[in-house]
Amino acid sequence: MKIVFIVDIHGNSAPIDLLKDQLTDADLILIGGDITHFGGEDKAREVLDKVRWYNQNVLAVSGNCDTQEVDDYLYRDNINLHARSFRQNGISIVGAGGSLPAPSPTPNVYSEEDYAAIFERALEDCDMTVPMIVVSHQPPIGTLNDTISSGAHVGSTAVRTFIEQYHPLVCFTGHIHEAPGIDKIAGSKIVNPGPLGTRSYAFMDVTDTIRTLEIRKF
Repeated sequence: MKIVFIVDIHGNSAPIDLLKDQLTDADLILIGGDITHFGGEDKAREVLDKVRWYNQNVLAVSGNCDTQEVDDYLYRDNINLHARSFRQNGISIVGAGGSLPAPSPTPNVYSEEDYAAIFERALEDCDMTVPMIVVSHQPPIGTLNDTISSGAHVGSTAVRTFIEQYHPLVCFTGHIHEAPGIDKIAGSKIVNPGPLGTRSYAFMDVTDTIRTLEIRKF
């Protein structure tokens, strides 16, 4: 299965047309949150409609800069991964939207206890007999992907605990714009391609194992 992962769109849908060949060729598009920049359903629909013009098979979580309207819209379209699990081509995909509270207020935040409960709910209908992929806007703590410009780590202990316990093949993440790259926790890869506006995305080719996992420019 060929997967394209994009994140931190922030309402700027223009780069999506530049990614049309990659989107069309993929089996699944995963979106990791901040679809809008404090926008609601109309802006989210604008972005999602453009993605789905090229590929209808899309799953997404919201980010901390997305409002409740965005989550509601994703649920109505049955593409919201938040606290849920979907199975695609022999892979279980679980998700968590939002982020931990940040210095500047944003509309979609959760505590560490919330994140533990979110993942617990996601596992209720998760097929644990097949490999897993996690999509979490909030990165786990203690990797290059949660390191801000000061050098401090601002990731989630609950997200990390989930990864350490359930060993997904990969955790796709975002949120920290200055921290793109590929890291790992135990055997699990942690991937933040950076905001879509930097012309970056992640590409994964997966069966029951990872065949290819790269951050690519377009």
